[in-house]
Amino acid sequence: MTIDIAARIIKHKKPIVIAFIIIAMISAVAQFGVSVNYNMVDYLPEDAQSTKAMEMMEQEFEGAVPNTKVMINDVTIQEALVFKEKLASIDGVSDVTWLDDAIDIKTPIEMTDTEMLESYYKDNQALFSFSIRAGDEVEITDAIYELIGEENAMAGEALNTATQQKMAFTETMFAAALLIPIIVLILVLSTNSWIEPVFFLAAIGVSVLINLGTNLFIGEVSFVTQSVAPILQLAVSLDYAIFLLHSFSDYREKVADPKEAMRLAMKRSFPAIAASASTTFFGFIALSFMKFEIGSDLGLNLVKGIVLSFISVMVFLPALTLMFYKWIDKTQHKALLPSFKNLGNRVVKLKFPSLILVLLLIVPAFLAQGQTNFIYGIGEQPESTRAGSDVIKIEEAFGKSTSMVLLVPKDDIAKQEDLVQDLENMAHVTSVISYVNTVGAAIPPEYLDEAITDQFFSTDYSRIILQTNTETEGDVAFGLIEDIQQLAAGYYGEDVYSLGESVTLYDMKDVVQKDNTVVNLLTVITIAIVLLVTFKSISYPVILLLTIQSSVWINLSVPYFTNSALVFVGYLIVSTVQLAATVDYAILLTEAYKENRKEMTALKAIKKTIDEKIFSIAISASILSSVGFILWITSSNPIVSSIGLLLGRGAFLAFIMVVFLLPAILLVFDKAIEKTTWKANFYKEK
Repeated sequence: MTIDIAARIIKHKKPIVIAFIIIAMISAVAQFGVSVNYNMVDYLPEDAQSTKAMEMMEQEFEGAVPNTKVMINDVTIQEALVFKEKLASIDGVSDVTWLDDAIDIKTPIEMTDTEMLESYYKDNQALFSFSIRAGDEVEITDAIYELIGEENAMAGEALNTATQQKMAFTETMFAAALLIPIIVLILVLSTNSWIEPVFFLAAIGVSVLINLGTNLFIGEVSFVTQSVAPILQLAVSLDYAIFLLHSFSDYREKVADPKEAMRLAMKRSFPAIAASASTTFFGFIALSFMKFEIGSDLGLNLVKGIVLSFISVMVFLPALTLMFYKWIDKTQHKALLPSFKNLGNRVVKLKFPSLILVLLLIVPAFLAQGQTNFIYGIGEQPESTRAGSDVIKIEEAFGKSTSMVLLVPKDDIAKQEDLVQDLENMAHVTSVISYVNTVGAAIPPEYLDEAITDQFFSTDYSRIILQTNTETEGDVAFGLIEDIQQLAAGYYGEDVYSLGESVTLYDMKDVVQKDNTVVNLLTVITIAIVLLVTFKSISYPVILLLTIQSSVWINLSVPYFTNSALVFVGYLIVSTVQLAATVDYAILLTEAYKENRKEMTALKAIKKTIDEKIFSIAISASILSSVGFILWITSSNPIVSSIGLLLGRGAFLAFIMVVFLLPAILLVFDKAIEKTTWKANFYKEK
């Protein structure tokens, strides 16, 4: 930062502070005008099969794909039909499907196919499938709960969305209530003033509020962004404020004038803050290239947040500190933590065990993180919630059940009849509802009432509704989707569309797996370029990226070794975020080591560096790790929860790698580093 800009900021400190506070207050109000989207389907790319199918369905039919189920206990068939009418009369509920849509209800039950019958009616329990209007899930599911009472059960995609909407605000508040005291405690322990942590949080808090408010210009954010971005921005960029104020404290001891001390602090800390912000900035930019747009939505918000945090720390924080620096002086206290001296000596003794251990772990970890069992949807609701316990009740009574819709050209009834017969004979297909097997292929549609034919026909397409007994996702479900799509394509070529939760997740799997390769490659390349420019070296970027990437691989391999499934969106985001956010620890240590190495031998330089920097790195890592673990504990949303767990564990692993592995590599490859670094100027013993 130039001296002229720093001087202007210092001169106009009061207007700057007032302006930032006013903008933050306006943004705090504006954020309530930003809508939150809980529908993951909306974030699939436009060329995805599900997106095209949904557009075609909306053009051709008034109805939608069933996304909710209700089970009613202890009812006769006639009582179930009465209930069906009540359910269909609720505003926002459409396309209620039950046994009478699959068979002629006047036919004796004994003559009905058992599998077909038991997918709708079993042991005096009736299972209804229907669609809930998007955007009004909370109000509509509340109305359904009022209708069915406590003794009956509801489950489905729309209910999951409603549950997440209800929990989002309270969980965010709960996470903040837990997190802020923990961060304040960590900052109090790391400083010598009781009030200084307030300055840190004020600088980043203002930028977080402005970031939330400027989302009004975007109009809408995803539920992942709403839950994760503000807390992640706080955790990742708090370092910038710590760098600046620690530098200011150092100069206060050397310079009498606080303004001059701040000017010098701004000049000295600018390169470190800029380098730290750049790696995080470009790491988050990589998320913006995801075709699955939840990633790009989060990436855009985090990039915007990093820029705003950087501006706030370099403009608002110096002005605020100079206005109230006397508060820092009046609230000084003794160091609350013991010194970390001589820790470097102990770490150096472990250099070869550290290298050997990581070499033994890195290959299995790399292979395992690619073999993890992934979940592509939002996952199951916790059993402790009504939504979770209702799912279990329905599955105990009727087994797994998933709806799917096929749209096929309506020109050839005979061809459709053959397709429906083939579908009925497929394993895992429990029910097929279409014109040809419900009304009858022999009856011309033009002789029937439009209320009947509109369920099955549009101008150009016929609609076939299938019920399957698979999970919503997994090898069996995805294999069945492939079989159904291939079967339909055999009859109609490419002029076939398929919809449903399972189909969406199948498309999502295809999109995000491609995203994984692109995003990880972009992250590594962009961060490598920043490191290359920062260190003017070929070896340093390789060493730093290897250190942090090994922690990422070990982190993401844990689910494989513990035989637990991992939400893929969380995996994809964290593989980028962990690298972008924690490479700062490696930069901080390596930057200090590079300077110390100019004045002393490699061994002395690394010992001194660890003693000087381990405290700062530990503070940063503990804040990011706390953020992650609190998101994991407080969120009922499996995507947000998995991001939290991976982030918390990842920050801790990155800290371990930077403290133990990085010094070992720097020592062992000292000569190679010198030869591959421009103007290294390493100290030579005489």
